[in-house]
Amino acid sequence: MNAPAPDAVPAKTPLSRETRWAIGLSLLTLYLIWGSTYLAIRVALESWPPFLMAALRFTTAGALLYAFLRWRGLPAPTRTQWGNAAVTGLLLLGLGNGLVCFAEQSVASGLAAVAVASMPLFAALFGTLYRQWPRRIEWIGLAIGFIGVVLLNLGGGMTGSPAGAAALVVASAAWAFGSVWSRGRDMPPAAMNTAAQMLCGGVGLSIAALAFGERLPTAPTTASTLALVYLAVFGSLIAFTAYLYLLRTVRPVLATSYAYVNPPVAVLLGAALGGEAIHIGDLVAMAVILGGVALITLTRGK
Repeated sequence: MNAPAPDAVPAKTPLSRETRWAIGLSLLTLYLIWGSTYLAIRVALESWPPFLMAALRFTTAGALLYAFLRWRGLPAPTRTQWGNAAVTGLLLLGLGNGLVCFAEQSVASGLAAVAVASMPLFAALFGTLYRQWPRRIEWIGLAIGFIGVVLLNLGGGMTGSPAGAAALVVASAAWAFGSVWSRGRDMPPAAMNTAAQMLCGGVGLSIAALAFGERLPTAPTTASTLALVYLAVFGSLIAFTAYLYLLRTVRPVLATSYAYVNPPVAVLLGAALGGEAIHIGDLVAMAVILGGVALITLTRGK
């Protein structure tokens, strides 16, 4: 869970060779950077408290992006747009990303990525509140995906942290509901929407940090501070810029394909660089969750 996404307009003209290279590079950026943010969060948590760390990440990235867009001449959001961005930012970044950071204090980064991959399942379910009824194949995908969520929470990596497991489920549900709720609302255009949501989510996370009594670390490690910088610059600015490019250039199904790639990348990085143990049951749960998500996403893509 890194940043909200505006609606996409699929490309209708043939792509040049340079454009194809740019698409490939953008996809690789999303796969590797967003897949690595889960491990980066875990490293940052060695010194930084979870909500304060997330607040610094999004307020910094949001402020930089907002200042750049205003410098480029984009108008500031209206009062209504700020209000809608605040609700969405609090749901997606405040609860969505904030609870992932909280959960990674006790849950392996790879398992956190697997749990977050269930977000499209909740999105399809919340769509029924707006009379967007799933088709039969989508109901099957929902059933398969939620079985995977149950298996994941019963697996060896989650049983020792019920609070972390619950936080990941709530985080996925909040991100999904925020995504569904924002459809059709008067939101700021494109990148300004992202900047506004980051700023609003960062404010909400700052309030949560104060409420939980979090304080700035007196002597943060170099690794944890570099991880925080990586999350703000690469995870929230560079990778999301690539995502915006993909949304303008390719079909949404391809642009959102990171949802299938990030969990395996996060699991592999967590095991190889973070020394995280992965149980066979967790891998089975990952396969089941991604199978359910694939049924829903590919069906809607068609």
